[in-house]
Amino acid sequence: QVQLVESGGGLVQAGGSLRLSCAASGRTFSTYAMGWFRQAPGNEREFVAAIRWSGGSTYYTDSVKGRFTISRDNSKKTVYLQMNSLKPEDTAVYYCAADKFGGRRYSALDEYDYWGQGTQVTVSS
Repeated sequence: QVQLVESGGGLVQAGGSLRLSCAASGRTFSTYAMGWFRQAPGNEREFVAAIRWSGGSTYYTDSVKGRFTISRDNSKKTVYLQMNSLKPEDTAVYYCAADKFGGRRYSALDEYDYWGQGTQVTVSS
């Protein structure tokens, strides 16, 4: 069993930056692929970014490429999402998720086995 706890959300002006963290419990964190998703009011949860267990491969949805960076520190059992040049349309609850098997469907919600409770990110214009 893995527990995920997100932090780092908040209110920021457009053009600003935030760094989200996701701390994991469990001994096998280093073998899991990790993802970040977000859900805005009235919208479905959507893929934002993912990272392989080694950190060697990362993936992003088009709307955040060049602005967001996903990274991980396996020694700290933590995955990060650095968000720069934030826009009002980035406003959402952000969730981290863990994929036990590191499959290829990194943008699919049902690929992930564990989810955090989410952290709110609000970008004002």
